[in-house]
Amino acid sequence: MKNIKTYFPAFCLALTLSLGLVSCKEEDPFLDNDVAPVLVDIVGAAFGAPIASEPTVAYKATDAKLTLSARLLELDKTNILDHTKGIDSIPVPNVAIKITLRTGTVLGEVTSNAQGLVTIDKTWAELGVAAPKAGSVTKISWTGSYKGIAFTRFSQVQAN
Repeated sequence: MKNIKTYFPAFCLALTLSLGLVSCKEEDPFLDNDVAPVLVDIVGAAFGAPIASEPTVAYKATDAKLTLSARLLELDKTNILDHTKGIDSIPVPNVAIKITLRTGTVLGEVTSNAQGLVTIDKTWAELGVAAPKAGSVTKISWTGSYKGIAFTRFSQVQAN
């Protein structure tokens, strides 16, 4: 029987190679590397919309003017471990937001106010819906930059 000193170098080499292969980090192509610096809460969307993938706001097909609004909030996580305080949502003022249709048509550029609110008034025709009827959907993008990090929030406008 051979002693352990004979096999020890081979064992160490095999262990090193195994750990090297297992510890390789592979980037996920479907996830962004940067976390959005602000929460874009679409005003008028159903409950839970801030975490939903595409919040939808319903307007009457007969409305002459549609007011598209979003609230920009920064999450202060200072007290995340204190259950009596928790995470605080702080309005983000003076952030320029470009609102576009997903086709690329620019609806306008607005800046958030002191309460973090951005608002723009449009008509159905400006949203690309000449004759709105129940179920008509228009897809919108809200794009901006905060603290040097770009972000985009998608939403939908639906006629009812």
